[in-house]
Amino acid sequence: MSGTELVVDAVTLTAGAHRLVEDVSLTARPGEVIGLVGPNGSGKSSLLRAVYRVLRPVSGRVAVDGADAWSLPVRRLARTVAAVVQESGGVDLDLTVREVVAMGRTPHKRLLDGDTLEDAGLIESALAAVDATELAHRAFDRLSGGERRRVLIARALAQQPSLLVLDEPTNHLDIRHQLDVLDTLRRLTATVLVALHDLNLAAYYCDRLYVLSAGKVVASGPPPEVLTPRLLADVYGVASEVTVHPRTGAPQITFLPGAPPPS
Repeated sequence: MSGTELVVDAVTLTAGAHRLVEDVSLTARPGEVIGLVGPNGSGKSSLLRAVYRVLRPVSGRVAVDGADAWSLPVRRLARTVAAVVQESGGVDLDLTVREVVAMGRTPHKRLLDGDTLEDAGLIESALAAVDATELAHRAFDRLSGGERRRVLIARALAQQPSLLVLDEPTNHLDIRHQLDVLDTLRRLTATVLVALHDLNLAAYYCDRLYVLSAGKVVASGPPPEVLTPRLLADVYGVASEVTVHPRTGAPQITFLPGAPPPS
């Protein structure tokens, strides 16, 4: 998986009369891990839907390596962009785990093509990357929420995209698997755009962050520049202390009880 460049240029998204995202721009350079953070309802999921071509912008442009993502043929886009959404992604619940992960190879096949040895190797590697090898022959609909989440991430990895878009990939995962999944994303050569709620994980794993509030980007940059007590007070309405972790060198946020100090 080599990385691709993503450019979101002045994108506005609506649902009926409601404006979900307004005039948002961001750039993800090849191989970067870019984090979207912000409170519930800030527009993170909506923006991701525009990138993986579910929610069409009413204005602005989403470009993948310079090409308008909404003008690309579906098959070419599927070979370039993989998405892990918060739902089960339209998976047939009668499938086994291995069959679900094998779906990631579909964009690279012609109709009725079977799995090649290369496909089999990529499927096994994807399962191993999320610690799901032992789940391979289990029924997908018998899995826990966290297990399903890992399988859907494995499906995206098997797709071998150059741009991987993930909406809260650590939801439902225990702490070990949260770290394992984010370690895997960090090692990819693909470009990664990921929405995260856990700000400490975002601070450690992301190269740059975009902070959304009420559908607009209110801050962007490297985590140490973005994650300040003032921003957390203004965007999240919480008091906090931000220090540098002595082992990781990343910002470490401690949330404090009580209202934040006034601006």
